Amino acid sequence: MSADLSGSASALTSALRVLVTRPRAQAAEWVTRLREAGLDAVGLPLIEIAQAPEPAALGAAWSALARHRLVVFVSPNAAQSFFAAAPPGAHWPPGVRAASPGPGTSAALIALGLPESMIVAPRADAAQFDSEALWSQLDAHDWRGASVLVVRGTGGRDWLAARLLERGARVTHLAAYERRTPQLDAVERERLEAALARPADHVWLLSSSESIDRLEALVGRGASAWPAAHAIATHPRIAERARRLGFGDLRECRPDVAAVIACIQSIRT
Repeated sequence: MSADLSGSASALTSALRVLVTRPRAQAAEWVTRLREAGLDAVGLPLIEIAQAPEPAALGAAWSALARHRLVVFVSPNAAQSFFAAAPPGAHWPPGVRAASPGPGTSAALIALGLPESMIVAPRADAAQFDSEALWSQLDAHDWRGASVLVVRGTGGRDWLAARLLERGARVTHLAAYERRTPQLDAVERERLEAALARPADHVWLLSSSESIDRLEALVGRGASAWPAAHAIATHPRIAERARRLGFGDLRECRPDVAAVIACIQSIRT
């Protein structure tokens, strides 16, 4: 992290606590990077990642990988869960491309051993990192008769699959993990209670519409803290869901560390 970001952010350390609401594994990485920038960041996961509902289906999917032209991973969790289920000795077929909606998923795939040249992803300067941005990289190709595997959690958006189907692709979905409302430990529960008691001193970093659904399940829509609470949403759909919950100070930014830091800085300037 560059010195100018760290220095400018350090003045906010005692003023605002950043609540990173991603699943625990991804939350830990973001907490580390935000702390390196001088921010008081802690994890408060609002989604729990659980085992796939049909683990045997993951092994079967590995056996059939070579018949696909493209495998779409919707998130880092999708990539990690899929590769964790690889049978002994399994290798990624050389003719199959992997698709990612953004830098987090791309980084996970590279860490799992896929060469960057095998990954299709939105441009680094894309306005958003989502299915629409990924489709801008896929749209020019002929998908008639192509087999595409979409690896995701249970449920999820079907927008990208619908575009591929319209273009003649054969699309299969695979649930590599299950999303659940988290069981907060004592420290996380204390963080939640502090954020509700002192909403103006906290910033919720929201990276999933579903995480807001889980927050509402934990706290309730009518919580008195929401009108005074600060929130940063990393996508317009997430922002819209946060507005419906009642966040009073809601800002949008791209899901990268520099943009998030700048957004936090704007809260009290």
